[in-house]
Parts: sequence; structure tokens; C-alpha cells
Amino acid sequence: MQEIITLVIFAIFSVTFLGEGFTLNHGVGFLLIAAGAFFVFKGPL
Repeated sequence: MQEIITLVIFAIFSVTFLGEGFTLNHGVGFLLIAAGAFFVFKGPL
């Protein structure tokens, strides 16, 4: 959960203060990390 919060805050900081663009690669990376967190907290399948 901490990783997701940190990445979201860093993405917002990068876009607003550093002027970096948010690309498809960033979106896919965030989705994969969120999916990993979902499966860790969901429990056994």
C-alpha cells in the first residue's frame, strides 16, 4: 500500500512541478503495481 501511495504522490509531483509528461508506460506500470497489491491483500485465490 505504501508503494502505491508513494508512486501516486511522485507522479503528481513529476507532472506538476517537474513538467514531465504522463505516458502509457507510466500508466501500465502503475496498473501492474496496483494489481500486485490487490493480490497480496486479497488473500489466497
